Amino acid sequence: MTDPTLGASLRGAVDLSTLRNRPASTGPAAPGEETPAGSGAVVPALVLDVTDETFPQVLELSRTVPVVVDLWAEWCGPCKQLSPILEKVVLELGGRLVLAKVDVDANPQLSQAFRAQSIPMVVALVAGQPVQMFTGAVPEQQVREVFAQLLQLAAQNGVTGTVAADGEAPEETPDEPALPPLHAEAFEAIEEGDYARAVTAYEKALVENPRDAEARAGLGQVQLLLRVQDVDLQAARAAAASAPQDIPAQLTVADLDIAGGHVEDAFGRLLDLFSQLPADERAPVRERLLELFALVGDGDPRVIAARGRLASLLF
Repeated sequence: MTDPTLGASLRGAVDLSTLRNRPASTGPAAPGEETPAGSGAVVPALVLDVTDETFPQVLELSRTVPVVVDLWAEWCGPCKQLSPILEKVVLELGGRLVLAKVDVDANPQLSQAFRAQSIPMVVALVAGQPVQMFTGAVPEQQVREVFAQLLQLAAQNGVTGTVAADGEAPEETPDEPALPPLHAEAFEAIEEGDYARAVTAYEKALVENPRDAEARAGLGQVQLLLRVQDVDLQAARAAAASAPQDIPAQLTVADLDIAGGHVEDAFGRLLDLFSQLPADERAPVRERLLELFALVGDGDPRVIAARGRLASLLF
């Protein structure tokens, strides 16, 4: 949060007008309508899955309590790192914030309204107005600091309510088994933003057990985060545009596209490059494609299509 003025940091960038007045979908009453004015709102949970159709209820709820909006996708590795942190911190705040999770693939109108060009993207709603927070996976301490600023901003704008989850308390679940030491070290490093240390921890885990699928998946995710961590987006795109067959420049932009959710753009860029290169220069591009295929997921239709095109270029 770089601008303390409500809505200023997203003014002109987000258009929620088409979502505000949508007819209410069938189902429970909108959050905030079930309790008298001045009391805490009642919602099904502090972490909500929100759709294009139910978003007007979330806008209304933001007049009582700040709502954090997490724009994510199933294939997005950084999203999977960030979402558990957001949920943990929101739950610890005991109803002072609500987390609204939006799958951008399943909810194109919300994705378009928020102009989610890069995910994970986290914004907030205060009194129906959007407030910029951050993009990309960030460590837990930074999330806590940003949420503290959000609560201060909300208080300045008279949004000081709390929410109580409706229904009975959740059943106790058995404690999850402790993470293997190297996995725990990798998670700690990711929370601190030390992706190089996380890479080292996952690599050690794979040396100990080459069949460790979780370590292999985690390694691919943090390697991507490490590669894009300090990249200047505009400079990288300008370099790639000026040198269409510069392999490092094109690999960098493909990484940025994957990190930002532009999967087809990344695959298309690298496949076009692969088709134009001499046979003896193709290996780095093919290796990066295979790495990104694994990161997105072998069952993803975009991966299946890209694999098919790659095979046609090889034979």
